[in-house]
Amino acid sequence: MSRPPNIIVILADDLGYGDLGCDGGTIIRTPNLDRMAAEGTRLSDFYASANLCTPSRAGLLTGRYAIRLGLADQVIQASETRGLPTTELTIPKALRATHATALIGKWHLGHQGDHWPPTVHGFDTFKGLPYSHDMHPLAHYEKVGDGPLTERPADFPKLTETFFHDAMAFAEENRDRPFFVLLALTAPHVPLVRNDDAPWDSPAGAYGDVVEEIDRNVGTLLDRLKALGLDEDTLVVFTSDNGPWFEGSSGPFRDRKGGAGWDGGYRVPCILRQPGTIPAGQTRNAIASNLDFLPTFAGLAGAVLPEGLELDGKDLSGVIFDAAASPHEAIILFDNAKVAAVRTQDWKYVTRCYFRAYELNVGRFNYPLLFDIGRDPGENYSVASLHPDVSAALKDRLNAARAFYEPMTKAFPPYVRPDAADWHPD
Repeated sequence: MSRPPNIIVILADDLGYGDLGCDGGTIIRTPNLDRMAAEGTRLSDFYASANLCTPSRAGLLTGRYAIRLGLADQVIQASETRGLPTTELTIPKALRATHATALIGKWHLGHQGDHWPPTVHGFDTFKGLPYSHDMHPLAHYEKVGDGPLTERPADFPKLTETFFHDAMAFAEENRDRPFFVLLALTAPHVPLVRNDDAPWDSPAGAYGDVVEEIDRNVGTLLDRLKALGLDEDTLVVFTSDNGPWFEGSSGPFRDRKGGAGWDGGYRVPCILRQPGTIPAGQTRNAIASNLDFLPTFAGLAGAVLPEGLELDGKDLSGVIFDAAASPHEAIILFDNAKVAAVRTQDWKYVTRCYFRAYELNVGRFNYPLLFDIGRDPGENYSVASLHPDVSAALKDRLNAARAFYEPMTKAFPPYVRPDAADWHPD
């Protein structure tokens, strides 16, 4: 029996859908990611499970919407004690019977008490930061196996280079057994601190420079896997935790990170590559989510998930290998702890929007926002008047999601924004 695949998930921070050439970008140069897409499969309708960092990462690791975990509201601040419950099944826990596991890079799922360090959530190795690199105090931590948790100053210009180096070292150290690495970058989240040893010549300025550094490191990683003889044994996935913030392109989609129910905050790149296993040069438009990583990876590894575990994610194997329809009837989009929109394969129904200082529930105005995604991916023109039956059906689906999920917030202490001096949007 062949061994389960190695899995490396490269998770960019605040990278936009339209920043990559393979997804339609024309300004930032991403030849290695474009090559990765040509040698693998793109998921064109792929969603982060939230439009902000902490809840999206919680969904990715657990296959469950962050509202189930008490992490749907905003992002964890340096002064907070919230964190991912240690009772949750995570990807490294699901794979630990067969895989060596590592988190390299940014955590941002709790840095105090029993939430910390990430090794309590199933990772054998952690080398990285407790939260975003615009938060303070900040240090670079390491914990390997049963060894001590150590810290050193964070070298801002070298973070991307260091994270890729550590991920490649972990792969080499574990080349004789399956391994899982979550390579969680800080780039291109602000501050845009550029590496002095890398070129500074992107047509997109500093933002483009840090994205192009990511791209070069992706190329180095793929070449290193080939040199180690691991290329065909390793599934490499590239994606982002949410849409772009101040800079970056959300492509044809409306709005950006944190932008209520519009796709620009949630639709992100997703590329999967494993030569000889993942179909090459393919694009799948089935709706999918980072919630789907846990059940998909567990299926690829032959891991048996606990009976009775209620996941929001689905196994994407049929989509990836056989171009099957999405296993999702719908994907729910949350803005903090409120259901903001529902996406089916063909339609999108939006109910929450921002205007100036107001967060609006447009449903209260009897103003249904139904979009034909195939024809109008930018969500510019509501066709609710043309398709009243579809609009009514999706409104019912959205209200059912509200009734099911939103009461879950009552099981956790309410989110309290820290003092203004200590608060960061991400």
